[in-house]
Amino acid sequence: MKKIICMCGIVAVTGYKKALPLLINGLEKLEYRGYDSAGIAVINPDTKNIICNKAEGKLTNLLNNISNKHIHGTVGIGHTRWATHGKPEVKNAHPHIDSSGKVAVVQNGIIENYQELKDKLEKEGIRFNSDTDTEVIPHLIQKELLALNKLNLEKNGSTLLVALRNVISDLEGSYALAVLWADAPDSLVVARKQAPLIIGLGEGEFICASDTPAIANFTKIILPLEDEEIALLTPLGIEIYDSNNERQYRNPIHLHVSEQVIDKKDYKHYMLKEIYDQPDTAKYWIEKFLFKDSKTGQYQIDYPFDTEFFESIERIEIVACGTSKHAAMVGSFLLEQFSGIPTNVFYASEFRYSPPPLLPNTLTIGVTQSGETADTIAAINMEIKRRSSMSDEKYKPNLVAITNRMESSIGRQISNIIDIGAGVEIGVAATKTFFAQLLSFYGLAIKFAQIKGTQNNEIINQLISELTKLPPLIEELLEKHNKTSEKLAHDFFNIKDVIFLGRGINYPIALEGALKLKEISYIHAAGYPAGEMKHGPIALLDKKVPVISIATPGVVFDKVISNAQEAKARDSYLIGIAPECKGTEIFDYLMMIPETNEWISPLLAIVPLQLLSYHIAAHRGLDVDQPRNLAKSVTVE
Repeated sequence: MKKIICMCGIVAVTGYKKALPLLINGLEKLEYRGYDSAGIAVINPDTKNIICNKAEGKLTNLLNNISNKHIHGTVGIGHTRWATHGKPEVKNAHPHIDSSGKVAVVQNGIIENYQELKDKLEKEGIRFNSDTDTEVIPHLIQKELLALNKLNLEKNGSTLLVALRNVISDLEGSYALAVLWADAPDSLVVARKQAPLIIGLGEGEFICASDTPAIANFTKIILPLEDEEIALLTPLGIEIYDSNNERQYRNPIHLHVSEQVIDKKDYKHYMLKEIYDQPDTAKYWIEKFLFKDSKTGQYQIDYPFDTEFFESIERIEIVACGTSKHAAMVGSFLLEQFSGIPTNVFYASEFRYSPPPLLPNTLTIGVTQSGETADTIAAINMEIKRRSSMSDEKYKPNLVAITNRMESSIGRQISNIIDIGAGVEIGVAATKTFFAQLLSFYGLAIKFAQIKGTQNNEIINQLISELTKLPPLIEELLEKHNKTSEKLAHDFFNIKDVIFLGRGINYPIALEGALKLKEISYIHAAGYPAGEMKHGPIALLDKKVPVISIATPGVVFDKVISNAQEAKARDSYLIGIAPECKGTEIFDYLMMIPETNEWISPLLAIVPLQLLSYHIAAHRGLDVDQPRNLAKSVTVE
């Protein structure tokens, strides 16, 4: 059965403080994972009943529902939903409760065999109130609890733990679960399989969530659950068990400070603020990864892991999804041109089902801003498995991950981590994390070129010099284009289709520009290699279809201008992302960028494209930070 994407947010608490404020605070930090509906369930310690409130739409609707209610329990679960099974309606919102009203469940993930389980339960007389796959779980847990009750087991968290363990043995798919039982009013049981779940440790209280932002204001100490683990949380402590029911013991880890800063400042939207964060992102990369060798006077790229194995690498494969794949495509161009190493980029979702032939001395790079992208992690797991089965040492897995979350699943799985250091990105459409991923690939290209000796030091030093000048250049672009792109956005109000063109290193930037416009403005946009337009897409062009062309001086500049002429001849309104130079007078509108080394032009060209997409969406009155049908972290295929 095909899996379906699901990117919901879970938060669950147990301790001595009121649960509701912690749940709401956590859900506010997780709403970027889904905003089709939201809900909470809290155990009333006096009546031992579950108080449940749910609302369709964004979290604010739930807050309005509970604003005048007194919910004073100390154990609770919350959920913000991205709809998969069932429309975004109240009946499909989480938490889901069994027919006795005693068991409540929230879930991130997909239960693939839910229909089979549901059919069996309905034959036993269970009535379902939703269209979701999740609802089978509380009914199955209650069924197990009734069976355990016949064994005269105590009604406590340990019994709930046993019941959930028995249930998850029948579940097929991926999930993160948090479960309440009214008869165990101080207990919370959680479990995960191929979906993230993190426990935050306080003093006599614990909070469990899908992602670290929900925990950051509560504690700096976290304990991530590993795959197929189940845990019992009470105010007295945590018990963690693996799939073999063996008790697990390990030390918690410390959250990075950057994980704890979520502030929109004076910007209207998080996305605009995050676009304006990019000069600081460049400064961070320069300070963290570039250093000058005191002996040679040459700049070097410094990583927090041993790169000696890079010397034996003969080919590189990169797995990524969405925006990360566009960054990887730029990276592939840089790695091949600077280091001479054949490099291929794969959609992670496709890599799993049609992997390339195994070749020796291969480096596999996984790129995921969240560190939780299910397709990318699954592709990495598959590559580890098939390479580990080879007896020849040349086929061993060589791995690097590029991520914005060091404490993520991929960060725990791979020891060679490049931290892009972009800080928390709340806007669902990636901006500064894309920029930071690009910088990470520049670093890798420089590192491999220095190791392989494929470029002389003068060329490498020139590239590094250009990179060190980035922060003020990006600041200048932001100031120049924020107002101009806002003005241009007025002309795009009724546009339905846009074509983006680029060549060479900037073709991926055309793809990313088109993706940004689609994501937040809902305007159909497509990116093409400029030279391919005449092989089909040109049929789309007329005066109603503007063309945005990236034309930066270099080996393909004249060709891009020529391709733009073809669009102009079909009456398309022509927008150029280019410096003011000979040839660019062809453009009806020029979003000017500095004339600089072609190698770093993607880092400049992306800025006006981000601003243009932002202002078009804002001018159309759309929800820029939380566009429809999307979520930030894609945690299940």
